[in-house]
Amino acid sequence: MSTIVITVDLGHFKAYSITRDPLGRPIIDLIESYDSLEGHGKLADKLSDRAGRFTGGGGKDEVAKGYGELHHLESETRKKLEKMIAMDINALIEKERPENWYLAAAERISKEVVKNLDPKIKAKMDKNISVDLTKTSKSEILSHFA
Repeated sequence: MSTIVITVDLGHFKAYSITRDPLGRPIIDLIESYDSLEGHGKLADKLSDRAGRFTGGGGKDEVAKGYGELHHLESETRKKLEKMIAMDINALIEKERPENWYLAAAERISKEVVKNLDPKIKAKMDKNISVDLTKTSKSEILSHFA
């Protein structure tokens, strides 16, 4: 049987399979990895409209402008990404069927990702730490779960 370790933040997803060799030493294999383009960069860089780009706006004496508030766009994008991460974890755990699995999610998103997991998948989770390990080398991953 194997263990799966998943490390996530809004821009990165990495999943490792942990098996043991005949001497009991861990063998760590990367089984899935992707970067989310939506999770990278600043929101202002993703929007095509810039304040001041459109002068006037057709209001009385041209007082209306072509810009306004972001209306919680950043938090809505984060919520969408958290749900997508949970869906990807659900699919991976369902496909791989590990004996148990560990999650390391960035502190900012950890609670919401776990909240969005399928209850059957969540029940198999042995450890959950709120640390971003997406840039940690695979040889160091297990030391965070000891």
